[in-house]
Amino acid sequence: MSSILHLETITDMYRLLPQARVKHPQGAVVDFSQFSEQFNSGLKVTLGFYALMFKNYCPNKMKYGQQAYDFQDGSLICIAPRQVISLDEPAQLDVAMWGWGVFFHPDLIRGTSLGRTIKEYSFFSYETHEALHLSDKEKQNLSELVEKIDSELSENIDRHSQRLIVSTIELLLNYCTRYYDRQFITRQTVNQDLLSKVEAVLVSYFQSADLRKQGLPSVKYLADQVFLSPNYLSDLLKKETGMNAQDRIHYYLIEEAKTLLLGTDKSVGELAFSLGFDYPQYFSRLFKSKTGVTPLEFRHSN
Repeated sequence: MSSILHLETITDMYRLLPQARVKHPQGAVVDFSQFSEQFNSGLKVTLGFYALMFKNYCPNKMKYGQQAYDFQDGSLICIAPRQVISLDEPAQLDVAMWGWGVFFHPDLIRGTSLGRTIKEYSFFSYETHEALHLSDKEKQNLSELVEKIDSELSENIDRHSQRLIVSTIELLLNYCTRYYDRQFITRQTVNQDLLSKVEAVLVSYFQSADLRKQGLPSVKYLADQVFLSPNYLSDLLKKETGMNAQDRIHYYLIEEAKTLLLGTDKSVGELAFSLGFDYPQYFSRLFKSKTGVTPLEFRHSN
């Protein structure tokens, strides 16, 4: 039976890495080359804090969500609190391994600008197979920021500490956003293939009985069909089409509704039910918000 280890605080994490020295109660930078701890196979870990982890290599397989990941290719993953990390094989942190981890508790950023915008960094909800693969220059830029964070965490806490630490973490996250945008561009060929699969899923769904029986497909349903996380799919679609996943679903709905409005004499209520809406007024409200006119106005003007 697998065990679950919850690390609520930064101090709890330090207990797991006894060689590390506690520098700050709400933030930490860990140099992974300094550890050779081995953890049990099947161990599941949840965190009460945010984590950004960059490694060149780790011999064990780590599972985050439903995907196995081994940190090869020098990739960065970002993990939000309460998400489960599983170690599927014995984890031996090799002395030849290098990399770093930045960890910060929500209390550190509470009441700051980062605390108000942290949920906008959607990559904290990506799956590990959607990790950020860094170029040498990008690795250097992030490493320099990590060093600044570590240096400030090592200072005696004063009235400037929180602002300096949090502002540097925010800068680190903003660079990650830039690099993820670059990655969407450099993977354009792969992205186009994914977009084709998304379009095929939507076409099939809207032509099937599922629409009438189950209503509109959710973003999670769409993401599951192409093996992506909902946030990653939405960000990918936004970059490639200008519409996020929810907007894309609504686009197909409106196109289907227009076809039915002009191609049948069914009432708006009947059309709404056939499109999976329990209440026709919800359909009419959505249609007008997307087209600027009501369903009847659209029918009469065409």
